[in-house]
Amino acid sequence: MDIHIDKDACIGAGQCALAAPGVFTQDDDGFSTLLPGSEDGGADPMVREAARACPVAAITVSQTVS
Repeated sequence: MDIHIDKDACIGAGQCALAAPGVFTQDDDGFSTLLPGSEDGGADPMVREAARACPVAAITVSQTVS
């Protein structure tokens, strides 16, 4: 799984961090960022829900092709 956060679109609503706190957090400025080691989303079933919860659609989740 590949997770991308559009830093230009992010408004810092924090919905991603609420939905999937094991993957997302907010930086010092309040904008979404991935926790270290969670760049691939791991096995967290809430990653896609976190992307859907973003009010500005700043998060995209796609399958990694091997």
